[in-house]
Amino acid sequence: MPALSRRRLSRHLLAQYRGYSRTASGFPISADLWHKLQAAAEAAQDFLVTPSASNGLVVWKPAARSWPNLIQHLQTRTSTHLGTAASSFHAVWQNVSASHRRAFHNYFVTHLPSSSLHPDSRSSAGPGHQLPRDASTPHTPGPGSAPAVAALNMPNRDLTVVRIPLLRAKHHYGAASARGTRPYNEDTNQAGTIAMPAFAKRAPVSLQRKPIQQSNEATAADSALGDPQIFYFGVFDGHGGNECSEFLRDELHGYIEEASSDFGLQSSLRRTREPRMGLGQKDEEANDPNEPDMKSEDEVRQQMNVPTQSDGGQIKEPEKAEAMKGVDPIAAKVDSVQKARQLEQGLIDDYKRTIGGYFRRFHPQHFNATSRKGHSHQHDPLVTVESVLMYAFLRADLDFVSAQARKPDPDDPRLGDSPVNDDEVLGKPHAPPSGHGIGGTTRFKGGSTASVALISTPSPAPFWHPGAQSTLLVGHVGDTRILLCDTSTGLAHPLTSDHHPSTPAEERRLRRYAPANSLVSGDSFGEQRITGLANSRAFGDMRSKRIGVSAEPEITRVDLGPAQYSFLTLVSDGVSGHLSDQEIVDVVKEARTPEQGAQKVVDYATEVSANGDNATCLVVRLGGWERRSEGGLGSMGTKEIRDVRRAEALDPRRGKR
Repeated sequence: MPALSRRRLSRHLLAQYRGYSRTASGFPISADLWHKLQAAAEAAQDFLVTPSASNGLVVWKPAARSWPNLIQHLQTRTSTHLGTAASSFHAVWQNVSASHRRAFHNYFVTHLPSSSLHPDSRSSAGPGHQLPRDASTPHTPGPGSAPAVAALNMPNRDLTVVRIPLLRAKHHYGAASARGTRPYNEDTNQAGTIAMPAFAKRAPVSLQRKPIQQSNEATAADSALGDPQIFYFGVFDGHGGNECSEFLRDELHGYIEEASSDFGLQSSLRRTREPRMGLGQKDEEANDPNEPDMKSEDEVRQQMNVPTQSDGGQIKEPEKAEAMKGVDPIAAKVDSVQKARQLEQGLIDDYKRTIGGYFRRFHPQHFNATSRKGHSHQHDPLVTVESVLMYAFLRADLDFVSAQARKPDPDDPRLGDSPVNDDEVLGKPHAPPSGHGIGGTTRFKGGSTASVALISTPSPAPFWHPGAQSTLLVGHVGDTRILLCDTSTGLAHPLTSDHHPSTPAEERRLRRYAPANSLVSGDSFGEQRITGLANSRAFGDMRSKRIGVSAEPEITRVDLGPAQYSFLTLVSDGVSGHLSDQEIVDVVKEARTPEQGAQKVVDYATEVSANGDNATCLVVRLGGWERRSEGGLGSMGTKEIRDVRRAEALDPRRGKR
């Protein structure tokens, strides 16, 4: 849909206000509120606010990408009198084309926390001073006295919004990466907030009425769409070069935003009529305690999955635990279910025409489109957030592979004798959401794995608050890894599984295309590979697409209770390939901040690694961070084996064994 012009935009806004002329260039607003808006606009430096006749207001938009900032300031910098106007701008923003969406935000916005000098006026905790009650009686003004005049445009601390770059928020997030002994680093990572409706599970009614206890944490501001911000974290491990991993770092979040817009996804926090509870009914979810049930060392010791040392001094690695089973997908509200099914079916048809092979008979897990006439999954929800994530991953992979197919192959010995348009693919290609080109001038034959985590909260309280609930959505392709640390036990819970051709689940998937099974063979180390690739799912790898190396993500949804988990860790195979899951979380436990924890994990993996692979680690703080070492054995469960690994790494005879 084309972007709205300023004239059409004015008519759209003014249609919301009855009794005012449709030809006017602004909507009515008080003079005092106009001064506040003007100050906010000048501070943002993204749009211009000018007065008009009859106390009207004109908002000029220099660039289309300024709309999210405009909506954000209208919602956070103004009083409640502008609620209708903000919702009108929100409605207009839904109609703006995807090509005009805002750039990726590698920061989050939050209100300034209260202090003794600037107490929060929204709190009812009482006065900020410590005077006795008899000395804190209110002042009674005498006749003729008048209060001091407030300074013009004095900023209200309750409404002041600041941007916090995630890379600088070391107490909330940390990232570290090292190339090891490789000539260059093919790992990339990304963190920030994305523009999509909330998908969090709504909190129970009793918890909604009971306010979260006051703490020093600032209250997060809402996103441009009016919901609490959606946080996005991703780690990408490239192979054969870093072109594909850089593409995912720069574009994958845009595909998720574009897919949620194309599907017409609506917020899960929209209020609906709920049945009233009778006197004899109880809210079971509301009875969940906010305090985690801490387990002792004896209760946890038998559940630990850690490496062991044999009598000969050899370290025996444990088998990786199965991925944590998430909750079932929940049907999402969309503008049109029929349109969503058409998008799904259109993508399946594009794969059949462009790639073929395995994709002639594949049907993505969370798609409800009819892949063959008369066959559909009627028992599945029509559209879910998982459907949107699946669509975004597959669309990004198809665009990347199609872009490489249009480029000349530098390894082709007959390239000079081929026609100039020999690699041309007919039809208009689907451009990335950013509008930028994909890759360089020559064909890239490598690929990349990917693991992304999206966190949505049902309330303005940030997900790292000890009393906050949130919903975690994980999309995973390849052998990168995402771990959760349980606060009560201190154990590591994997949310992903390695997509190797030897695993039973991947064998069943590849069996749908018969020739693929014959292309799985073992290497000199006894590991199964598919056409030389260690991963049976990946982005890119255009030469292996037809035999089933797809980017179908493994999607897991987890509801995070208050302080239920301490932190979230995302690592590349340069870390998870040499360390056990429990070792990774135990190293993070000993760090003071997530930033320090990520660096310690990378340093430890690089130190004990034998092949010097690229290593990347992301650590995200959750509600139980302050109690991360209290459950179970704390960080001592793998202390002995870590000392053994370090001793072996320092042994000068290590490389001669």
